Amino acid sequence: MQHDRISLDEVDSRLLAALQKNAHLTAQELGEMLNLSASQAGRRRQRLEAEGLITGYSARLDPGRLGLSVQAFVQVQMARHGAETATTFARLVASQPEIVSAWTLTGEADYLLRVYCADLGALNRLIHQVLLAHPSVTRVQSQIVMDQFKPDAPLPV
Repeated sequence: MQHDRISLDEVDSRLLAALQKNAHLTAQELGEMLNLSASQAGRRRQRLEAEGLITGYSARLDPGRLGLSVQAFVQVQMARHGAETATTFARLVASQPEIVSAWTLTGEADYLLRVYCADLGALNRLIHQVLLAHPSVTRVQSQIVMDQFKPDAPLPV
């Protein structure tokens, strides 16, 4: 996954750090934090969006309050590799709302999936009826999260 690096000055870095903590900041608030006018802060944000550095804005939800009491990381090992296998597996992963993120890996496992399920039964169904049902999946190993002591953090800028 190679991307062209975007050159940032110190003000851009501070703007990005602030937005990662609170994406609701107005141009006026950003300007005050960065010692810029609101219009300068707004233009900087728009430039960083246009350059693809800021890819979107979202709300962080509390999984427990949504009834998603089980978080797990699931490693998937494939029996076969190839473009068609990867495409069908990616389509399967995309169709499962419990799978919130997925990575292709080096090493023994081919994929790592982060999942949120209502309970252990739902995780069991996802593993046995969905993932292991894929014809190319040969092995699935899950690790259930006991506690997340460091929440998902902003990227270092």
